Amino acid sequence: MRRWMGVPVAAVMVTACVTINVYFPAAEAREAARQFVDKVIGEEPQPSTPVEDGQGGPSAMLEPVTLRQLASRVDLYSLVGIGSAHAQSPDISIKTPAIQAIQARMASRFNSTLRAGFDAGALGFASDGTIVVRDASKLELRDRVKIQQAVAEDNRDRNAVYREVAVANGHPEWESQIREVFAKQWIASARSGWWYQSGGGWKQK
Repeated sequence: MRRWMGVPVAAVMVTACVTINVYFPAAEAREAARQFVDKVIGEEPQPSTPVEDGQGGPSAMLEPVTLRQLASRVDLYSLVGIGSAHAQSPDISIKTPAIQAIQARMASRFNSTLRAGFDAGALGFASDGTIVVRDASKLELRDRVKIQQAVAEDNRDRNAVYREVAVANGHPEWESQIREVFAKQWIASARSGWWYQSGGGWKQK
């Protein structure tokens, strides 16, 4: 009888662990940001590099593994959903109608107006996930008002999408983290010659 007295306590501890063990899924957020940004500014083709083994040839499809090796690679806790933070983290979804509508607007605006500003060196990606007119003198006089208006509209959409991604995934409190991840992705996806903010100053890729 005494042996079973600890069971309810253990069950409560496990339940509490599962309940509170929710963390910000940074890797999933980075992948979602990459997909979103690539749709807006266009994907940059990357050369494919074959994976080679130690002999300089293509790596083998699969190598035989022992049961012990297999067990070492599997997070058993994640299989049962107990005690694993990864098991409790949701994927970051960007497939809601609201997010996709913002994405479509941003892609259209970028291709029609903003890309030219970045190519000219007039615009830059700010460290807070917005864009700014960093050097208006790089713009033709006839284009300045149009591009400044496009920047203002784009920043409204940017602020909206960071909030919408957090809310759509059930964690409004993640908005600042979503913004930070996206801010880094805009810079990572910037084309050669474009400007971005870093350490309080401006740098060119």
